[in-house]
Amino acid sequence: MRDGQQVMLEARVIKSADELVLLNMAAAMGDGVYQDIFEALKPGVRENEIVALATKRLYEMGSDCVEAINAISGERCSPHPHNFTDRMIRPGDQAFFDIIQSFVGYRTCYYRTFSVGRATAAQHDAYKKARAWMDSAIALIKPGVSTERIAKCFPKAPEIGFESEMAAFGLNFCHGLGLGLHERPIISRLNSLDEPMELEAGMVFAVETYCPLRTVSRPRAS
Repeated sequence: MRDGQQVMLEARVIKSADELVLLNMAAAMGDGVYQDIFEALKPGVRENEIVALATKRLYEMGSDCVEAINAISGERCSPHPHNFTDRMIRPGDQAFFDIIQSFVGYRTCYYRTFSVGRATAAQHDAYKKARAWMDSAIALIKPGVSTERIAKCFPKAPEIGFESEMAAFGLNFCHGLGLGLHERPIISRLNSLDEPMELEAGMVFAVETYCPLRTVSRPRAS
């Protein structure tokens, strides 16, 4: 008897053409559900109602397992949990979601953040930074590129308020997707700077970035 986990993880790093089709279909289902969430997200709606809506739509579209819909809003956003509540959404809230479901066994890890009403200047600033980190990483994602180069696109842990890369792990990184939610490659400042690997055609992974909101001081009206 031997532990076959590492062998299976290595075997699943490169996806076949058929697997890519299934992953694209799973992602398309997430696109559709986010349109539904956008249309339903308004003051007075509860987090659990959004979860129910998303779960229903995913099963209607052919999902074989809706593992989780993270729904976090308002003051619950920081520090963020990974579970929803019956909190009622209010004007000006920030709300973010993660759709974790599978289509014929192939998973999604699909985050989106919304502002219920107008976004503040500080929120705009945080979004621009997170998007810049993501775009710079995506621009490098090509066969033959070292994961070390991609990891360097992400901020150091102290820049986002954490004392170490271990504490910040999972906030600015990439992780493989397939039959498992977290497969190889894992690209992070925690591991990729010391143990880089080369990207290959057929790898599929999620790119996730996080930027904390910093309060912008405003002059008081007189």
